[in-house]
Amino acid sequence: MPRLALWCRCKDEDIAFAAGLKPDVLSLSLPVSDRHLEKRLGKDRAWALARLGEAAALAKSLGLTRLSLGLEDAGRADAEFMRQIIAAARAAGIGRIRFADTVGMMSPAETGRLITEARRDFPELEFAFHAHNDFGLATANALAALEAGAQWADVAVLGLGERAGCARLEELAGLLTLCREKKNYRIGEIASLCTLVANAAGRPIAANHPLVGSAIFTAESGLHVHGLLQDPAAYEPFPPEKVKAGRRLLLGAKSGAGAVLCMLAAMGLPQKSAALPGLLRRIREKAGEMGRPLGELDVRALL
Repeated sequence: MPRLALWCRCKDEDIAFAAGLKPDVLSLSLPVSDRHLEKRLGKDRAWALARLGEAAALAKSLGLTRLSLGLEDAGRADAEFMRQIIAAARAAGIGRIRFADTVGMMSPAETGRLITEARRDFPELEFAFHAHNDFGLATANALAALEAGAQWADVAVLGLGERAGCARLEELAGLLTLCREKKNYRIGEIASLCTLVANAAGRPIAANHPLVGSAIFTAESGLHVHGLLQDPAAYEPFPPEKVKAGRRLLLGAKSGAGAVLCMLAAMGLPQKSAALPGLLRRIREKAGEMGRPLGELDVRALL
């Protein structure tokens, strides 16, 4: 059942405005690193603890009973102070803690340890993780959090977000559904969803974008083409039809005789072995002339 979840700062005016929208869950955001508290807000740890209690009390007085606390810049926070904040949140009736790797500097191992220790110290709470992608680790960190026992992980379609973005919905949902069998998301709709969002955001989808790129089921290397024709699972982690895509095999400068024979057989055009060396040479030459590998139509024309 879908639920409306809102995010806001621990400011009275934010909380009052959010309450008017009647969310199912309200996530309060509070910085926990000294850098954010002191340099950005000009506050200290004592202020953070006091503000947390006041904000939670206000939210509850306005009828917001399901509260989450987002710990901003948790990756650079003092561990003992973070435990104090979580304990205060628990005492204030907050049921979910969301750790934010605000600048994307955490590793999957660090993320796993953070969640494991939090679950050990506060087993009655739920935990979530919000990963940024500044070093390309957002999806890996989101997965590490889930594998360590977090109940939630924030994602965005195509990873859209500040700077390098956030964990990608299509990557995490795809992995959990297609490879881990832990979820049953309708992954066949993911390409359409990503296209819709890409068009709305004016962000083209790269051809090699995981799960939804136009070229992710394209192979030219002789080794890969031959392997795919013998057993697709040898070089594909999941069948292309799972995401409503199709396989495309190409022949070019890197193709070998075995790949050429297999592709021709798949096209219903078996060739005699004696003609193969000359055909392979022409395929490589033509690919060089055209500046790209050859598809089935190109090969038919060449023949």
